Amino acid sequence: MKVKLIEPLNVSKKLIEELSKPIKDMGHEFVYYDEKTTETDELIERSKDADIVMIANNPYPAEVVSEMDDLKLINVAFTGVDHVAVDEAKKKDIKIANAAGYSDTSVSELVIGLSLELYRQMGISHPGKGMEIKDKTVGIIGTGKIGIRTAKLFHAFGANLIAYNRTEKDEAKEMGISYVELDELLAKSDIISIHLPLNNNTRDFLNKEKLEKINKDAILINCARGPIIDNKALADLLNDGKISGAGIDVFDMEPPLPKDYPLLYAQNAILTPHIAYLTEESMIRRAEIAFDNTISFLKDEPKNLIN
Repeated sequence: MKVKLIEPLNVSKKLIEELSKPIKDMGHEFVYYDEKTTETDELIERSKDADIVMIANNPYPAEVVSEMDDLKLINVAFTGVDHVAVDEAKKKDIKIANAAGYSDTSVSELVIGLSLELYRQMGISHPGKGMEIKDKTVGIIGTGKIGIRTAKLFHAFGANLIAYNRTEKDEAKEMGISYVELDELLAKSDIISIHLPLNNNTRDFLNKEKLEKINKDAILINCARGPIIDNKALADLLNDGKISGAGIDVFDMEPPLPKDYPLLYAQNAILTPHIAYLTEESMIRRAEIAFDNTISFLKDEPKNLIN
């Protein structure tokens, strides 16, 4: 089979060579592109004749997938796959794998960092009083792996934990997390952290109506997916003093943001350019998981397939 890694993975070429060696040793062809592209024609050119395409977090649209006649697997070196034309892949019976778990620690640590910055305003040496996380109520929306990891870090600070999720997790309950309805979480939490995937059910999940239910003294952290929140409504509420602060790493589009993007001018908003996943350690884990997915698929033992 022919395997093509069509964009860089933010690791050394030496590591790519090490991780791809088993593919070559099995008698398969491996092709690596060390510069990213978002041009449709170039994506088609890079992907043609591939049995397995490996990508990261750049869009892989339907216009590309529809041209692929030999493709059997789109191997996504990322947790979310909302940037991939999943429906088109299903039509062509192309499997999709992801690299879930690679950034659990890096994302949860940035959530803590944004919370601390909003509470203590260390970056601007704010002269006023800060606040402590200890004894605050933290609401976790989404108790998957990253949500649980984030809850554990807040627990270490002495926070009280509540959560909302479609299904209640035993691991969360064993930590002392209490599950509540969404409206109750929004009203009671001092810190709200979002950990949902982006899909048809979660797009605009926190719309204007829901955001207005948030305690005015609360801060909101989103290191999940931008379109989960109505960011225009969030900016308005921040500017009106109806939400105390927000730490936002993800937006309705990938940075750089348009100059008129509302959150750029919102009061008490700390913005980071979609870097929650981006640490040296997570990039290595991501590459390892992605290549393991490829090798397992070549052995007819697929891993991490998306339903």
